[in-house]
Amino acid sequence: MENISTKVTMTGDKKKMSTRIMVSLAMLAAISVVLVAVIHFPLIPAAAFLEYDPADIPILIGAFAFGPVAGLLLAIVVSVIQGITVSAASGPIGIVMHIFATGACAFVAGSIYKRNKTRKNAVIALIAGALVQTVAMVIMNMIFTPLFMNVPLEKVIGMLVPIIIPFNLLKAGINCTMTFFLYKSISHLIKGNA
Repeated sequence: MENISTKVTMTGDKKKMSTRIMVSLAMLAAISVVLVAVIHFPLIPAAAFLEYDPADIPILIGAFAFGPVAGLLLAIVVSVIQGITVSAASGPIGIVMHIFATGACAFVAGSIYKRNKTRKNAVIALIAGALVQTVAMVIMNMIFTPLFMNVPLEKVIGMLVPIIIPFNLLKAGINCTMTFFLYKSISHLIKGNA
């Protein structure tokens, strides 16, 4: 009889934990969308169409707290919501680019951090995530910018070194740095260990 009650309790705890994770992820997604709506500005004057926003910070925090799959799911949900609301002008192309770039960063950073949750490994994870995000954006820009902005591929290639790569390194670097400084201080609130 004791085993049955233990299984029920364990099942109940898993449901409670699953609900807690879902609520935490929903909260992080909402914060992410609000951040992109409120804070966005160009980083490189020559490319005012490329705007910084801190929306990736809650996504990276989610990847650190709940793992790489959670980070990827957050990236997908936030990209779709953002793409149909605050960034509607970029349309489906913007949604796809955001999913690939932020999803790659969150998945890589979350995967590396999950293996060994130390400050040193967090730095390694975030640097790797920022680099992967930058590479993903180079690829996405070469594919989609000619379609979206109606410019020849040669022009996009000419923008890689002076504009696209620096912008993405800077944006990812800022978001990863902020994640590093914020995560430990708020992780107990997100995970429910307060």
